[in-house]
Amino acid sequence: MKQLEDKVAIITGGASGIGKAITELFVKAGANVVVADLNEKLGQQLVNTIGEGNVVFIKADASSVDDNRKIVETAIENFGALHIAVNNAGIGGAAAPVGEYDIANWKQVIDINLNGVFYGMHAQLPEIEKVGGSIINMASILGAVGFANSAAYSAAKHGVVGLTKSAAWEYGTKGVRINAVGPGFISTPLVDQAMDQQTQDYLAAQHAMQRLGKAEEVAELVLWLASDKSSFITGSYYPVDGGYLAK
Repeated sequence: MKQLEDKVAIITGGASGIGKAITELFVKAGANVVVADLNEKLGQQLVNTIGEGNVVFIKADASSVDDNRKIVETAIENFGALHIAVNNAGIGGAAAPVGEYDIANWKQVIDINLNGVFYGMHAQLPEIEKVGGSIINMASILGAVGFANSAAYSAAKHGVVGLTKSAAWEYGTKGVRINAVGPGFISTPLVDQAMDQQTQDYLAAQHAMQRLGKAEEVAELVLWLASDKSSFITGSYYPVDGGYLAK
């Protein structure tokens, strides 16, 4: 029997990068998956690549209360239940010192990276509580430390860790496990587009393993947290960072 056989999962930001890697691994593990993303083209490509049946795509904005409800409704309508949610959608945001940070950019980062996780959990928990399951919230290494010119991102990811721990206590006796994952700098198409090779080399050197991580390496941890193999794990924050936080 596969690890996630007959389980139903939601993955926000699931059409590319880490989300895509999680989607592909979940499907291999036997899950029925609802992929939510704003990028409809990439979402449909992913569904077509995997094959329709156990994957459904919905165009949705993680920072929207209504869209998060629609994502959950899509899971129930297509697969009859909800066991797993991966709140992965997020943005890097603008880079600037706190005193110069654009207020609109601050609000956007907080709304997607922190409020979006809360909105997702708010919609997901009543359904997951009915059958038992697991929620994995995507934080970051910057959910544990600061990073110059990334105050909004770091504040949001710290908030995700706190939200995760609080919710874990609330649902610890209700059959729902809630954990956070903290990736280091991960090699994705977005990173390749946003950073030149010199910048990527500098960031790689900040990790003990002297390289950037791979999306698939994050996905393996998420799979374990989603599965019954992590049955006594809740309220935890798991870095997958190549030793970045070991300094």
